[in-house]
Amino acid sequence: MRTKTKILLVEDDSNLSTILSEYLSVKGFEVIQAFNGEEGLNTFIRNKFDFCLIDIMMPKMDGFTLAKKIRSINKKIPFLFLSAKSMLEDKLEGFKIGADDYITKPFSTEELISRIKAILIRTGIDLHKDDKSEYVIGSYFFNYNKRVLSYKDFQQKLTQKEAELLRLLCQNENDLLERSTALTMIWKDDSYFNSRSMDVYITKLRNYLKLDSSIELLNIHGTGYKLITK
Repeated sequence: MRTKTKILLVEDDSNLSTILSEYLSVKGFEVIQAFNGEEGLNTFIRNKFDFCLIDIMMPKMDGFTLAKKIRSINKKIPFLFLSAKSMLEDKLEGFKIGADDYITKPFSTEELISRIKAILIRTGIDLHKDDKSEYVIGSYFFNYNKRVLSYKDFQQKLTQKEAELLRLLCQNENDLLERSTALTMIWKDDSYFNSRSMDVYITKLRNYLKLDSSIELLNIHGTGYKLITK
């Protein structure tokens, strides 16, 4: 049985840690929390993780020190620093240690998810460990493996990219699918040409789904898309 992408979250603010943990869990990740650098290191040693989210300013052991120790154990595991400090020297220090990214508080959870997914794609970690292959969309039935979208007697065979895009929309049903995330995950490049190409695919999917008036596929201007099912 395939398992979820496992994230170590090391954050000493218990309220923020809980919010992030719950949000990441809803998005399909498995999250284990630690509340200081020392606990984070011990937790990392006792478990196998795919990704680390590390706060910089923490008691007992700061995030930079923790990251160095983690990297001495596992040179390839990706990690992202969380910080209340936006000083350039702090960012440079983070990247010098080998951080894959650095995000400054306060940040949106949607931006954090996009950054995590982009890192996982770059590092070759499977984002679809728990993916279903079949989805119900309103009165439609979507079989990803067969690339078929069905509604009563209607069947639409999808191209590979149409199927991949529709699956991403289903995974984010009633939530925002950021344009940059979809481009990175499907086209592997967020160039202008690919962005325009994706808009064409969205238009095609919207046309396929028009038989059920309760379904909306919305363009969120400059941000992404939402598949709304009522």
